[in-house]
Amino acid sequence: MRQLIGGEWIDSRNGRVFDSVSPWSGEVVATVAAGDQDDTRAAIEAAQQAFGPWSESLPHERQGIFLRAADELERRGDEVIALLAHETGCTRHFADIQLEFALSLLRQSAALPYASQGQLLPSDLPGTRAMAVRRPVGVVGAIAPWNAALTLSSRAVAGPIALGNTVVLKPSEHAPACGALLAEVFVAAGLPPGVLNLVTHGPGEAAFVGEELIANPLVRRINFTGSTTTGRRLAEAAGRHLKRMLLQLGGHNPLIVLDGVDLDYAVDAAVFGSFVHQGQVCMCARRIYVERPIAEEFSERFAARAASLPVGDPADPETVIGPVISRWALSTIARRVEEAVAHGARVLAGGEARPPCYPATVLVDVPPDVELAFDETFGPVVVIDAVEDRDEAVRRANASAFGMNAAVLAADAAQGMEVARRLDAGIVHVNDQTVNDEPQMPFGGTKDSGWGSFGVGFAVDEFTELQWVTTRDAPRPFPF
Repeated sequence: MRQLIGGEWIDSRNGRVFDSVSPWSGEVVATVAAGDQDDTRAAIEAAQQAFGPWSESLPHERQGIFLRAADELERRGDEVIALLAHETGCTRHFADIQLEFALSLLRQSAALPYASQGQLLPSDLPGTRAMAVRRPVGVVGAIAPWNAALTLSSRAVAGPIALGNTVVLKPSEHAPACGALLAEVFVAAGLPPGVLNLVTHGPGEAAFVGEELIANPLVRRINFTGSTTTGRRLAEAAGRHLKRMLLQLGGHNPLIVLDGVDLDYAVDAAVFGSFVHQGQVCMCARRIYVERPIAEEFSERFAARAASLPVGDPADPETVIGPVISRWALSTIARRVEEAVAHGARVLAGGEARPPCYPATVLVDVPPDVELAFDETFGPVVVIDAVEDRDEAVRRANASAFGMNAAVLAADAAQGMEVARRLDAGIVHVNDQTVNDEPQMPFGGTKDSGWGSFGVGFAVDEFTELQWVTTRDAPRPFPF
């Protein structure tokens, strides 16, 4: 599999390749070009060259490309779902969600070229007309993760391109073929050469691409979705270059269950929000706080449902828990569960690896000083805690360094809203679980979960520059 630079599918300049392998079977999905700084620099230069004509393209031209891209992606839907399973271990449930989201995103983004480009401003200077004008920034670096490869790669590029920018996309080394498929879709839709460029890299070599995107002066914006550790390092480097970043990072998301709630619904919602895509979604619930009168019954029913979730081949439509992405990820999950148990935690479901999978796991009595209690564990592991009341639930939820998603399940919406308004999170869902996204919504976290918001309507703030422009109807008098 080659890189896309300046409209051409080319090998890496160093001639190196690597194999993208299935986390389920270990089979080779694709042999991929292992690019580095030289390839990234070439892609940036191609994007810069394409920027002028693309930024001046007519709205209907951009709109037509996005609508054709959506049709092409829909036509290749079965192929997309199969690739997501093969390359990232994505089960059918989450693959359908990804495809639906990407199609909606492309079609909604088709309207962005017609969005208002600014506004008129009042001026106290007679004869002066003042405007705040939105202009595309130029080249955007887009760094996308593997866990929702189609959704998050599409989100990383759609807004910037629709607004007249050009993009260099760096997919994860765990999902390069998914990134290439998205690029193929745009090429088939007629996107001009250089508007979208794809640079791939070998395992452990992301820094070669990321550092060039950060340091190269032609790149004016970066958007990054990934871990808080990596996001912090990139933000520190970007700060030295005075380069703005949109960061969507990790989460340690709380789900609060209040007394009086419909327990059948609460269990259904919590199971989905905890274990979709085997917990490898930044929005997944990691901590469930349940008011004490219902804590025991909820925990028993939740654990029973978790234990019943089918584990295995992600290509099987019945599978709910597929493989985790790598051996390292599997060992990290196992180590953290073992640490918690060694310090007194009890396992209500799961708790033993079934390589390459880790079954849905539920723990209680987890002490606060083990990693599982305070850090994001990217897998199908959930901690349940009984709390005395909603005040304790809010206090414990807000004690986290993260602030991505939260959810409240309550007897009625008003009760849930009273709790929701006190939660320190960028996204809160009442009477739903934590895993929700729509292309038009402002998606972003607070605290260690990042800053800025993705979302079709909100991309304008992130991927355009605001320019103040004045014009006069007549000469202005000056005091000297």
